[in-house]
Amino acid sequence: VQLVESGGGSVQAGGSLRLSCTASGFTGSNNCMGWFRRFSGEEREGVAAIYTGNGTTYYHESVKGRFSLSKDNAKSNLHLQMNSLKPEDTAMYYCAAGPERYGGTWYCPPADEYNYRGQGTQVTVS
Repeated sequence: VQLVESGGGSVQAGGSLRLSCTASGFTGSNNCMGWFRRFSGEEREGVAAIYTGNGTTYYHESVKGRFSLSKDNAKSNLHLQMNSLKPEDTAMYYCAAGPERYGGTWYCPPADEYNYRGQGTQVTVS
């Protein structure tokens, strides 16, 4: 599995950025795709995820209402639209993919727990 991110950069608080991830080489069951971020202190946090089986999306509480995840099925591209950015959103953002889990129903865990990840793209908000 290959995941290649693009779209990071520097922006002032209140601004917007759109991250994109191009995915290829999927085999088996990796029906969860998403983004996680790593802060300068190395802490990681799942930002958003989508279960491609039914389109269900998940968002970290801190980004709800500001970030929006979408997937282009025809091209296996995943996009993260980030609006109303805050300085605390500053981090390295990674696209990730992994298998769903079953807990009475199928669901996606946070993206920082997935098996596959890209190289990351830096987002800096000042």
